[in-house]
Amino acid sequence: MEKHLLLCLLLLIPAFGSPDFLSARFRNVKKRNADNDLVVNDIEIYSMKIDSKITSRFARNVITSEAINRGNVHKEVFFDVELPKTAFITNFSMTIDGVTYPGNIKEKEVAKKQYEKAVSQGQTAGLVKASGRKTERFSVSVNIAAASKVIFELTYEELLKRHFGKYEMFIKVKPKQLVRNFEIEVDIFEPQGISDLEAEGTFITNDLQDILRKTSSGKKGSVSFKPTLDQQRTCASCSQSVLDGDLIVKYDVKRTTPDNLQIVNGYFVHFFAPTNLPNLSKNVIFVIDTSGSMSGREIQQTREALLKILDDIKHEDYFNFILFGSEVHTWKETLIKATPENLDEARNFVRGIIADGMTNLHGGLMRGIEMLNAAHEENLVPKRSASIIIMLTDGQPNVGVSNTQEIQTLVKKAIEGKYPLYNLGFGYGVDYNFLEKMALENKGLARRIYPDSDSALQLQGFYDEVSRPMLTDVELNYPENEITDLTKNNFKHFYDGSEIVVAGRFTDQNQNSLTVDVKGEGPDDALSFTTHQDAEQTAKALEEQQYIFGEYIERLWAYLTIEQLLEKRIAATGEEKENLTAEALELSLKYNFVTPLTSMVVTKPEDLENQAGIADKPTEAEAKSAPPVHHALAPSYVSALNPTWFTSVDGDPHFIISVPQKEDAICFNINENPGAVLNLIKDPVTGITVNGELIGDKKANNDSKIQNTYFGRLGITNKHLNLRVMVTPEKITVQNGAEKTGFTWLDSVTLQQEGLNLIINRKKNLVLSMGGGASFVIVLHQVWKKHPLHQDFLGLYTLDSGKLSKQTHGLLGQFFQPIDFTILEIHPGSDPKKPDATMIVKNNELTVTRGWQKDYRKDPKNGIDVPCWFVHNNGAGLIDGVHTDYIVSSLF
Repeated sequence: MEKHLLLCLLLLIPAFGSPDFLSARFRNVKKRNADNDLVVNDIEIYSMKIDSKITSRFARNVITSEAINRGNVHKEVFFDVELPKTAFITNFSMTIDGVTYPGNIKEKEVAKKQYEKAVSQGQTAGLVKASGRKTERFSVSVNIAAASKVIFELTYEELLKRHFGKYEMFIKVKPKQLVRNFEIEVDIFEPQGISDLEAEGTFITNDLQDILRKTSSGKKGSVSFKPTLDQQRTCASCSQSVLDGDLIVKYDVKRTTPDNLQIVNGYFVHFFAPTNLPNLSKNVIFVIDTSGSMSGREIQQTREALLKILDDIKHEDYFNFILFGSEVHTWKETLIKATPENLDEARNFVRGIIADGMTNLHGGLMRGIEMLNAAHEENLVPKRSASIIIMLTDGQPNVGVSNTQEIQTLVKKAIEGKYPLYNLGFGYGVDYNFLEKMALENKGLARRIYPDSDSALQLQGFYDEVSRPMLTDVELNYPENEITDLTKNNFKHFYDGSEIVVAGRFTDQNQNSLTVDVKGEGPDDALSFTTHQDAEQTAKALEEQQYIFGEYIERLWAYLTIEQLLEKRIAATGEEKENLTAEALELSLKYNFVTPLTSMVVTKPEDLENQAGIADKPTEAEAKSAPPVHHALAPSYVSALNPTWFTSVDGDPHFIISVPQKEDAICFNINENPGAVLNLIKDPVTGITVNGELIGDKKANNDSKIQNTYFGRLGITNKHLNLRVMVTPEKITVQNGAEKTGFTWLDSVTLQQEGLNLIINRKKNLVLSMGGGASFVIVLHQVWKKHPLHQDFLGLYTLDSGKLSKQTHGLLGQFFQPIDFTILEIHPGSDPKKPDATMIVKNNELTVTRGWQKDYRKDPKNGIDVPCWFVHNNGAGLIDGVHTDYIVSSLF
């Protein structure tokens, strides 16, 4: 019987077998063939090429990869690639022994039914959708026979946006193994001429610098990267690949006029990016969430970002800070000028910002709007200036007006289209749909700030994008009787270093000329000019046909139109939303784009169990929770798709119970003897049970009367599937019926069988989900081997607990359903840094202490502080019954 193993890569992932190791339902990690560095358990990635063509900022990217099965039994091969979020997949195919199996793009519901039909007929290996910061994931697998090969080809297209004066092409490079023929080729053709072509790779060492070649001459530019096998190695005798990171190509075009107009086959595109204009002064209100959930790292990073922003505010600008927690606080009563004295005072104010209380989002935002309205009405700010509101929040409104639809209505009425609102959502606890809709209704946009070590830089980076307004109220006017299907042509602000792009088509396809009037308001006077272009001028500029792919201007128009229709759809309702949806769907199908309204179904060879896969395009709002997983979870799953709220037990052992409704957490410890086994989760409906066995220190600590205990073994069971997983600090054992499989923490593993997905991130953590239930993250804590007292132990974190039934119980499981509590009479405690209070919970009155516990998911060594109310005496009054009720006889 064939044994499948799975190696998770980011561009191409082969799966391979080891008959004496795993059952037919297991897939696992690569095991290097000592005789041939290129063959990983019989699978060789023979070639991989990324071919990018960019014409007038519009990019078509083709990723082609060829894998060969060098073994004598069939194997499963995975193609796994990360694409820019702004891209639309347009084509995919697999060619197996000369027969091509294409992907077909269909309406999402139609594709879903076709996919489900294929699932009902046999085992499926579907496509995983997952959204990170800049990328989203495409993945597909196929079985190939012995001595056969498969060629994967994926095409995606995107319009490159201009930021800080450069267009940026972003390519994820991560094959994770040596490839005989590896090549990246980027060809650029710009009718205006190319300037400032740059190329850099996060993985480029000094040895690789010379083979990253770039050339630029006139209208043409190219970047190529073609490392030999030896150049790919991490060292002369290593079989690991150094290719692991991002390749970034940046360039700009030559500008002799403020704009560029191109006409091809009845379609036009108009690029507008004036230079050498003076900047407008700006009026900025920062509306900052200071509720309790922002405490710790979030508020620290916010302070850090605001201090950097204050260094960049120009002396002619006006600004103010509005803080909202349970109450709303303002720094100054009006907008004030950014004089050196005022900036110094603002820095002192920012350093003193602390987080506490609930989330009065409506109150904070309305105070900012009222202040900006008053500044204009009372002429406190220059008439020719650009006003913006930037709001940062990590939670959802729960004080004052908390109905999000009502907040949207009130905010839109108060702003009245006078200036843009930018909403920055910190982390995954926010209602991103609400923030995005409210921003778009008010001529702004929403952006997610990812909870990571560089969050302060993300905040500062966004401010930098909007910190240099050059024009307000920009209108690009085209003859109404000549143009149809025009994309957005009026913009509240134009920022230095950006670009406005407008596209449309002619009513008469044979028309070959166009005149455009452009108007805008600058700091001193109005801007107005007229530009003219005809098709012959464009044709002359586009003589280098080998650099041009198809009807690129028509596809650019379709891409931009779909993008804007989807954006309008977010804020629309009723019949308007239906019309926008229908129009975007029609264009998506016509031009073969995978958008949020369409899916691509990949049909595989019929003799391979009627398999199919389905590719979706996730939206940023969907990034809050992990995607459905049909085969391999990405190794970045925990960090890229990290929910804000979780329940956990870690340390000695301390329990953290998140209470999202309160934007707060409750903590308690369990003090029990080593050897005791505690029931943590038990769900009779899904059959999932989690138990943990306590261990103690190597010897008693004479300085303490209480012996420290930790979890030394965790047992996770799904009795319906007859699955058991036992985890210790030394090894992980998976038992499927009578068959057992073992791994160590030195392995990097992605394992799947029916009802089980498991990832081991080497010496860090493992991610586990069973039968569609909740996912668990188990963190490995390692101490110095010769430590006289402590020993290695484990921590358990539960994600997606809502997938378990309402009958779930256990020390953790009982808190998967909403819990309410009230805090009263906060007063000084025995520790001056940790006040005591009275908590009313489950009709009990408890004395609790404000403190911190550690979340070790991202940093097993140092952890991240989580503020919480600590319940004493083994959680008495909080947990059902007493803690000894949860002691069970054995791990399983």
